[in-house]
Amino acid sequence: MIDRFNLYRFASPATFYPLAGKLIPWFAAAGVLFGLVGLYIGMLVAPTDFQQGEGYRIIFIHVPTSWMSMFIYLVMAFWAAIGLAFNTRLSGMMAQALAPTGALMAFLSLWTGALWGKPMWGTWWVWDARLTSELILLFLYIGYMALVAAIDDPRRADKAGGILLLVGVVNIPIIYFSVKWWNTLHQGSSVNLTKSSMAEIMLWGMLLMALAFWMYAIAVALARVRTLMLERERNAEWVRKMLSEENA
Repeated sequence: MIDRFNLYRFASPATFYPLAGKLIPWFAAAGVLFGLVGLYIGMLVAPTDFQQGEGYRIIFIHVPTSWMSMFIYLVMAFWAAIGLAFNTRLSGMMAQALAPTGALMAFLSLWTGALWGKPMWGTWWVWDARLTSELILLFLYIGYMALVAAIDDPRRADKAGGILLLVGVVNIPIIYFSVKWWNTLHQGSSVNLTKSSMAEIMLWGMLLMALAFWMYAIAVALARVRTLMLERERNAEWVRKMLSEENA
């Protein structure tokens, strides 16, 4: 009975592959649902900001993608640490599967920030502490993907990429605390763990959009890790058995 619920068994690609396939539709459906409701609240229900006008509504995309760009990197670093500590095959694949989505979130954060900054600051870009550290985060994602792709041996690639991820973690608190540590144009956080300075309906819209991006990231990562499993484990007995059953 204890072994039946042992989470370590899911570290095996043969066990995780079918589980991921079952979870993908649920996370994808949740992402669509949260996204539709979040966009409805953010674009149609939330009131117009008295200072920024209608242009502030870009924050319902900008803020959640900024949160996710940092969160995904931390999750990747977590998987990297597990992989380096316990030499598990799944850990490296999970980190690699999350990287493109993390890079996408960092890119969207920077691009939507530029769209917001032009009418508010009068310029598309400034070498602001938060913007610059977020740009470095995008480069870390790209650098990680390039490093892993450049090494032929998957296990060596996982270790090299894992070290890069753990070194790059230092950039995450810099992004988060940059508006407190330096004088920047970027406004401070309107939401923290204890209180929010924005209207409740705005907060709900933003949180729902954050959940939508979170569900999307999980669904896409699970789909991508299944592909990586088939590529890396193509000679394994469980892959041959599964493919033969699908073709039967």
